[in-house]
Amino acid sequence: MTNAILIIAHSPLASALRQCVLHVFPDAEPAVLAVDVRSGQSFDQSLAAARQALSQLHEPNTLVLTDVFGATPCNVAQKLVDGVAARLVAGVNLPMLLRAVTYRREPLEVLVARAMAGGTQGVMQVATAAPQNQAKKKNDQDHHDHQQ
Repeated sequence: MTNAILIIAHSPLASALRQCVLHVFPDAEPAVLAVDVRSGQSFDQSLAAARQALSQLHEPNTLVLTDVFGATPCNVAQKLVDGVAARLVAGVNLPMLLRAVTYRREPLEVLVARAMAGGTQGVMQVATAAPQNQAKKKNDQDHHDHQQ
């Protein structure tokens, strides 16, 4: 069993995320679609576009990923998944999407858990050193931490 993935986000984020994931997984193209919700587009227009995209996916179950909980794309997605074999996760990022595509053959509930884990594990503080890897001196002030 394979799950489809539908990304619904503010324009151009949904399409950009899809392009990124297809760069890594070109074989996933038919299973991953995107709906960009444009500024000024009505809720009904956005919902119609999302319904059309959902109908193009030929998998029995769908994971719907959206960007910001409570924003228009998420509200559209909530309306879309009501009563269908789909799950909705807000807060999409590229690590989440890559994890979802990697495990899209898992049962839908497992896929949701893996996608959420990928999203949270993909967020980390990387650079913790002072500029140019110089240690701070005792009397250094933060506003003087610029490179010269």
